[in-house]
Amino acid sequence: MKTFKSVFAKPLSVYLKLRCDLGFRCKDATVILRSFDNHVFLRNHSGPLTQELALGFALSNPKNSTNYCSRRYQVVQHFSEYLAVYDPTSPLLDPKALPHSQARTPRHIYTDEELQQILDEARGVSPKNPVRGLTFHAMIGLAASSGLRSGEVVGLDRADVDLKTGILVVRQSKFGKSRLVPLHSTTLEVLRSYAAVRDASFPDCKDPAFFVHSGLQRYAQNTLQRVFAGLAFRAGLRGLKGRGPTFHDLRHRFAVKRLVTWYKAGIDVQGMLPALATYMGHVHYSDTAYYLKATAELLALAAERYQSWLEQGEVLS
Repeated sequence: MKTFKSVFAKPLSVYLKLRCDLGFRCKDATVILRSFDNHVFLRNHSGPLTQELALGFALSNPKNSTNYCSRRYQVVQHFSEYLAVYDPTSPLLDPKALPHSQARTPRHIYTDEELQQILDEARGVSPKNPVRGLTFHAMIGLAASSGLRSGEVVGLDRADVDLKTGILVVRQSKFGKSRLVPLHSTTLEVLRSYAAVRDASFPDCKDPAFFVHSGLQRYAQNTLQRVFAGLAFRAGLRGLKGRGPTFHDLRHRFAVKRLVTWYKAGIDVQGMLPALATYMGHVHYSDTAYYLKATAELLALAAERYQSWLEQGEVLS
């Protein structure tokens, strides 16, 4: 584990080790607390963990959503509780200072043309390093065609990708679930091409990751998200400031496209939702059912089907 460098370096290291030893999922908290440590270090802060410091960190990036700011604050607030146990003079932070909103953020459903623009931009993301562009092209295409989360994409190991059968093993993803994900033949061909170029370009790579960079290591999740945001900007889908389409929206596009296809084919969509939930790694049925009202196209198709059902009923009567 990389060392921390701020005034809270030692307690941060001990706190995270304790959480991991107790069986808590540590990845998200580790990323946030490393960012917090850097925030504190760059400001030469040498005092206690104050409410002002925690809020300043949580709100430091205007591009973050309200709920992610809340999440960042929550992680630091929990760390403050740990500090207070061993140092009674350490202030406790207000757990309600930055509440989490229950409202869902509207998602951008990429059109075929928009997705193609991003994929084209991905190939040219690094003219001096074409393998980098090929890698991002493959990662984005995989997410768009399978609905994988960004962490699931970068978390794939070579052993998890069967290039013969086209079956992925997504291990210990969100909520600790693992699942098998069969791929479309066109996606499989892209992954095969990428793997061939990767092995030829990095013959000495020992990292088990399927997607690796020129440093012969696995890509970080935030790197994939950041590069994708840049590609969306170059494609004209985001502005320089504020929020816009994200990598996670590829997952929403996948779900909605699948539901639209089923609707148009006359398939019982409600009956297929459990299968889609399993494929996407959802824990709750409601998480998948949410996509039924995600776009105007789906609503129009549902209304059209309902009207057809009414008309058939009138004929039969």
